[in-house]
Amino acid sequence: MTAPLHPGSVPRLARGMKLREDKARGQWVVLGPERMFVPDETALEVLRLLDGTRSVDGMIDDLAARYAAPREEIAADVLAMLRELAEKGVVQS
Repeated sequence: MTAPLHPGSVPRLARGMKLREDKARGQWVVLGPERMFVPDETALEVLRLLDGTRSVDGMIDDLAARYAAPREEIAADVLAMLRELAEKGVVQS
């Protein structure tokens, strides 16, 4: 069981999950035991920030600055996405 995600959490890929570029297909995939997840562009941006040291708040700040978007909108989207990925066992905090 993983701790609930919140702005101060430091999420990372769950044990056994790996983000890899499938060069043959020209897409990124998340590989895990007996499963594969193909992230869309938005999910890929978030997954690339999962370094095990950056907090959710830090990820939100980075994305808001990168895309010159309102922080509140980015925060809502990032938290929702991370919670969904946590429910699927892709990320943990």
